[in-house]
Amino acid sequence: MANNQSVRRHLDTFTRGRIIGKLEEGRSVTSVAAEFGIAHSIVSRLWRQFQTTGTAIWGFSSGRPRGTTPAEDRYIVLQARRNRRQTAGEIAKHTTQATGRPISRFTVAKRLHGGVLFARRPVRCVPLTPAHRRRRFLWCREHRNWRDNEWGRVLFTDESRFSLSSDSHRILIWRERGSRNHPSNIIERDRYGGRGVLVWGGIMLGSRTDLHIFDAGSVNGIRYCNEILLPYVRLFRGAMGLQFLFMDDNAPCHRTVAAEQLLESEDIERMDWPARSPDLNPIEHVWDFLGRRLAARTLPPVTIRELRLALQDEWAAMPQQLIYTLILSMGKGLR
Repeated sequence: MANNQSVRRHLDTFTRGRIIGKLEEGRSVTSVAAEFGIAHSIVSRLWRQFQTTGTAIWGFSSGRPRGTTPAEDRYIVLQARRNRRQTAGEIAKHTTQATGRPISRFTVAKRLHGGVLFARRPVRCVPLTPAHRRRRFLWCREHRNWRDNEWGRVLFTDESRFSLSSDSHRILIWRERGSRNHPSNIIERDRYGGRGVLVWGGIMLGSRTDLHIFDAGSVNGIRYCNEILLPYVRLFRGAMGLQFLFMDDNAPCHRTVAAEQLLESEDIERMDWPARSPDLNPIEHVWDFLGRRLAARTLPPVTIRELRLALQDEWAAMPQQLIYTLILSMGKGLR
């Protein structure tokens, strides 16, 4: 028997097809076995295998048998496609409840890989509509010929969240390779939630403002006027004179009636800014620099107070050349 199994396994695919073809023509098992010079039992088992599975190819298997059926494999892939942010453990739990048989998260991951779905980090960005792109293009075309001295009179400002934990950055989604920028695989940046602080800062050519730290999510128009515009922006306006130009984005607290009236009363000219364009603001690179400096600390902050002190220390230690280079890069980036 062992010898017959060895012969059956070593029949090449072409020979197996010829054998099955002759049996389908109505030839007897005995005559086909005699024609190919192999045992009657080999042809008989090959014919039985074809009638049962629809294939005559010998399948080698190693390890445990598959824990899921083809229908369950399709169900697993369908779950991931319906909600790409489910974990493998959650999908395994739902599949177990649906089938009544325990399925591990490792099995789920393998089936998803077989369905060409892989756990990847989503693109974290601000989605743009055609109207946003058109306004960005017009803004860039308007300012592409600005000289260094013109960029040097702009005070670039922004707020950014710094959190004690990075859970929001560990989100994974199931997606196909090459589909990174598909709309379903993009999530909008969330900079104002979580346990941490909201930091305001401003930079201009050769200088920077003091760093101001809010409680995360607590900024409104009144606080923006009293804690940012009056003590910082008005100070820079007095030092720079009429050539001073103030840049802030289109956050709701920046566009309140109180903020508009204050800027008008102080004769502060606000720079037009296209909506949803954080990538055009050079201070975003400053936030990235601060984040990397915090992550590189031997003892990272574990409390809100330690986070505040660490941010202030890193802000004060930031190289002035970095700010200078960022401002001068504006003209190059818009061409």
